[in-house]
Amino acid sequence: MNYHVKSYIKHWFSAHHSGGFGIHSPFAYHFATRVLKEEYRYYCYDWIEKVRKKLCRDKSVIKVTDYGTGPSCEKRVCDIARNSLKSARQSQVLFRTAVAYKCHNILELGTSLGITTLYLSQADTHAKVTSLEGCPETASIAQKSLDQAGVKNVKIVIGDIDKTLDTTLSGYETVDLVFFDANHRKEPTLRYFDACLKKAGTHSVFIFDDIYHSQEMTEAWEQIKANDRVRVTVDTFYMGFVFFDKKLQKEHYKIRF
Repeated sequence: MNYHVKSYIKHWFSAHHSGGFGIHSPFAYHFATRVLKEEYRYYCYDWIEKVRKKLCRDKSVIKVTDYGTGPSCEKRVCDIARNSLKSARQSQVLFRTAVAYKCHNILELGTSLGITTLYLSQADTHAKVTSLEGCPETASIAQKSLDQAGVKNVKIVIGDIDKTLDTTLSGYETVDLVFFDANHRKEPTLRYFDACLKKAGTHSVFIFDDIYHSQEMTEAWEQIKANDRVRVTVDTFYMGFVFFDKKLQKEHYKIRF
């Protein structure tokens, strides 16, 4: 049994239900019931999922430049769309998080084909959304989807995130939401976290993708949880959510999703 599967089983038996049962913190209860479990179908869900379906039918081959965990190689767009993109359910949680916490300054590390980028852009169409992507060809496809949808509040920055992150952060006074989905290794994840932490405000939320991707990603997640500025974390297995409000008691929750 591999690490990912073992971690999922352990999480399932140790986590709270997303209905909020057993969660005593009003903040965490609200997040579980009004963000994770919210079933209202927002206006943008349908058209963004039509973009996903279009990508899933696209058999064109592109060169994927990977600065993260995998080698650079050629892949079909449809294979990337089916195997690498966040699911509709998970992408919509990103949207609802941005809505719930009124996130105006949004940063995404890892654009891929742009589905999560579209969701983040629609939480507030007047928000400033910057998405960093290392691969020029996936970024080009994402930009095409943004253009076809008429999305005007997103800027995609292409290049090695090790070289583009600091410059991008210099353009923000604070970051309200950061979605970390670029490099699933411990050292880069912690380095990106430390860089973004300098721009985090009281009501900022950081979201880390695939925190059980590997042992080292889980180690990074545990180190992030222990940071003195971190107050509340929510582990949904698929993603880890980090909150910084000093008024909150330091707590760590696992919630089934």
